[in-house]
Amino acid sequence: MAKVFRPSTRETNILSKIESSKEHARRTAISGLNDCIEPLSNAVAMKLIENKLVETTNKTGLEQQLSKSIEKLIHADDFDIDFQCSPFRHISSQPNVVSLYLTAFVIEQLINNKDIVDIYGSDEDIYTCINKQVTKFLQ
Repeated sequence: MAKVFRPSTRETNILSKIESSKEHARRTAISGLNDCIEPLSNAVAMKLIENKLVETTNKTGLEQQLSKSIEKLIHADDFDIDFQCSPFRHISSQPNVVSLYLTAFVIEQLINNKDIVDIYGSDEDIYTCINKQVTKFLQ
């Protein structure tokens, strides 16, 4: 007969605290975006172009698309955020939800924009570039 696993109260409390701290970090990151939409979208667009990860004919159009994506993230519910980020969860062991969402946007949706010539680099390169800018603005 299989052994039934019954976690102790202490284990349950620890797991609950870990989950609630992850949720708190997620909510804090998303709510912190309200103050820095334009500078963040400008910084991310600049770094993507400087690092030659995105080739575009219109930098302003790239900034506007990133800004719209950040606005969408602010107003999105948890399911939409998880759905957008799910293919890229393997990129980092503890990914930043904002960086992951923007990475998914760049890789999956931005390529279809008329101003974008091509997107280069691996998923990890794009995530790292975006995450550096996001951490500057959200900390």
